[in-house]
Parts: sequence; structure tokens; C-alpha cells
Amino acid sequence: MDKKNLKSLHSSLAGNDVNTASALREMLADLDAQNESKTEGVRSARGRITMLFDEGTFVETGAYVSKRNSEFDADTKDAFEGVICGWGAVNGSLVYAFSQDVGRTKGAVSEMQAKKIAEIYRLACENGAPVVGIFDSVGAYLPEGVRALAAYGQIMRSASQASGVVPQIAVVPGISQGAAAVIAGMYDFVIVTENTSSISVNPPFVVGEDAGKSKFASESGLAALCAKNDDEAMAMARDLLGLLPANNAEGTVETVANDEINRLVSIDSYNATRQAKDLVAAFADNGEMLELWKDYAPEAITGIIKLGGIVCGVVGNNHAVNDGIITADAARKMAKMISFCDSFHIPVITLVDSMGLDVSKEAEASPYAAELAKLAHLYAMTRTPVITLIAGEAYGTVVSLMGSKALGADIVLALESAKIGVMNAASAVAFLWNDKIGGEVTREDLEAEWDAVVGTPVAAARAGEVDDIILSAEIRQRIAAAVMMLQSKSKAAPVRRHAVMPL
Repeated sequence: MDKKNLKSLHSSLAGNDVNTASALREMLADLDAQNESKTEGVRSARGRITMLFDEGTFVETGAYVSKRNSEFDADTKDAFEGVICGWGAVNGSLVYAFSQDVGRTKGAVSEMQAKKIAEIYRLACENGAPVVGIFDSVGAYLPEGVRALAAYGQIMRSASQASGVVPQIAVVPGISQGAAAVIAGMYDFVIVTENTSSISVNPPFVVGEDAGKSKFASESGLAALCAKNDDEAMAMARDLLGLLPANNAEGTVETVANDEINRLVSIDSYNATRQAKDLVAAFADNGEMLELWKDYAPEAITGIIKLGGIVCGVVGNNHAVNDGIITADAARKMAKMISFCDSFHIPVITLVDSMGLDVSKEAEASPYAAELAKLAHLYAMTRTPVITLIAGEAYGTVVSLMGSKALGADIVLALESAKIGVMNAASAVAFLWNDKIGGEVTREDLEAEWDAVVGTPVAAARAGEVDDIILSAEIRQRIAAAVMMLQSKSKAAPVRRHAVMPL
């Protein structure tokens, strides 16, 4: 909508003939019609929010809120606020959302926009339902000055107070820069679109044209999912909402399982590729997983699956990339997933297959120890069920760090083929048995002996650090049984009225 038409609309709204609700509705509909995007794959703010909700369920709130006037914008005194807010049903469940409207004063963030968004957050927290924020704004509404900056702070506060109370999903099909990028970064999950997203703290013309684009956001770990266009982004948000509880008191989502819970599985594909996603596909319901942050730290895997109809989070090492080494980025990625799952009581399944830690000066500058400490802290403090499967190699600190019994995991399983130890066979032989090499005894013979005698799960099981050593075909039924057993888990002891008197 050009400036001439916008001024004309503002003038008409300012007249005495449109001071009724019906007149306001008519003018608002006219504005939406003019703002409808003509670009293929890009929808207007109202088109986006309508696509998010089940058909016919969206109810708008604060529809007629106007911007605060100042001496700098007296000719736009009745401009509708540049955000559409409301509530409705997504997959039949209550959800709250806002959609910034770049067609209304470029979607600029103002005092009244923050007020509308804060009200949505209040309703969401008090009613225990998720929030979806659709970001598309050129920035702060400059005529308001400090009030516009305070508006960003108010939205940040709302998002912060809702964190861990209700799930929050940010969809960025347009521009989200500066403080807006910070707000989106406060959400649990960020969804970007391939050709239209621009999300960065600093303007791309300052830090580089690639900064903020979808590929950059995905590879830097900001974006959890990347869609081709607006329609796919809204579909992704709907799919994600279908896997998440409404709030932190509800507990993980449980549905009717449409896959045989006791079916035996084959991990031949995983043994061939060592791709963690192939292992997940073997035991998840129907082999399906919504992988999150796929392009960030690919040496680790994070995602959401259903197991026996129960939604679970998955974190693990991806041995196919850099031997599954736990880098600083990998630790940060897994910690993010565990933190979210623990906040909403979603069981965490940990898959272990890593040659060890990152040995480099670059890693130490991360700072590496702090990132690993965050991961260890989350495992130690989590109250949600934690089930660990040692599927491949686990050496040194990896054994302790990746969901170990000592760190607080509820159930730890290991495959018969797993290799567990203080160090791998090659290092162990070089360090401890090097003097045995000679004559008919080769290094390869000693390494094979180490793997067969010392580097097996048996020692860990006898020490009580592995609950059971299982066959690969049993993975699905054993993990599912553990998840179901732990569904009622609580770290707080049940309240006891008194002991039962022995009579």
C-alpha cells in the first residue's frame, strides 16, 4: 500500500461518518484487501495468521487499536496498529498468536503494538496455551522515540515470563532485525522461510549480505526449521504444535499408537551409515522424526518423535559426522533440547555413539568447558524421564556426560556391540600395552583383545552403570517400556499421611 493510499485511508477514518463498529470493520477489511500480497508464496499478515488456525476458528482481539499520536505523525492519527492478534484452534487445541503487518506502517513496533502483544501473552499464560509470533517488521516506530524502545522491552518481558510456562514458536517469514531478532531468539523454536526471511541483530549491509538469511540462521543454530514459503512455514508451526503440550502442567502429548509397540527392529542401515537419524527411524513410531536444528552442529542430532503414541525428545551423537565428537556447538544444541523437554515434562531419549571430545584450541576458546558444563548441569537437574541407549562407541568423558546413570539418567541400556571404556582400543594399547607388541603379537591383535575383553558393556553393567545389555532387535520395545514406566515420574516424594501400621 503506497503512502498516498495510506493517507487517504487515514483521512477517511478520521471523519465523523466512520465512528461505528460496522464502519470500522469495513475499513479494516478494505485495508486487509489492499495489503494482500501479490508475490507468489508470500501472504499478508492476515493470510498468515488465518492459515495457522483451523478454518473459521480465529478470533481477533484489539482489532481497532490505533497508534499513539505525536507531533511527527499527526497525519496518521487513526492508523490501525501494525499487528494482528488473536486466538483460535490449531489441531483442535487453543493457541494464541500475533502477526506483524508490514502493510500497516511497515509493521513498525510501537507502544500500542507492544500493548496488544502483551495482552495476548497474558491470556496465553493465564489459560495455559501456546503462543505463536509471526515476525515481519522494519523496526521501531521512530516518531515514538523512547516509547518504541520501551515497547521492545515490554515484549521481551512477556516472552521471558512465558518461557517454560507455555511453548513459544516464532515464525519469521519477513524481516526481524535488531531487538526484534532478540525477541525471536527468546522463543523455543524459530521457523524461517528460504527466500524472504531476514533475521539478524545487525543490518546485513553492515555485517554482510548473508547474515540473517535462512541458510545463515539455520547453520548458526537460531532457526530450528526452514520452510520454502509462508504456507509451508505455517504448516510446520501446526505440525510442531501438534507435538507439544499446551503448558508445563499438562505433561507430554499422548496419542493412540498406530505402530506395533513390540515390533522387532533392524539397525542394519544404521550400522552401514552411522547416521543417527537411521537409528531413530528404526525405533520411532512409523520411523518418523521431526528433526530440529538439522543444519547446526550436524555431529549431534535433536528432534521429536512418538514412541507408542507418547511424544519424546531425542538427543544424541551423530557418528557419521566427525565421529560424533561432542563439540561446543553440539553440546549447546543438545542442552537446548533437554532444557525444553524438561520444562514441559517430555521424556528425553539419549543416543550415544561418539569417539570423544573435541581436542582443539578453537574448542577451548568456546569456552568449551562452560558449554559441556551446561549439558552436564541439565542432565543432572532434569526432572523429566531420561532413557539412554549406548548404541556404538562411548569413550572417556562421553560416558559420564551423555545421560549416564551417575549423572541421573533413569534407565541406561547398551547394545551387545557397544564399546565402552576410558579410552578407545588404539589409545589404550598405545598407553598400556605397548610393551606387549613384538614377535607374533601385533598391535591389531591387542586392540581386538581390548575390545573383546575390556571395551564391552559388561564391565559397565557389572558396575551398575548400565541397566541391561540388549539385542538390537529389542531397541523399540525396551525404550518404549521404559518411557511408559516413567510416565508418572516425579522427583518430589509423594506426600504421606502416615506409615501403614504393621498389625
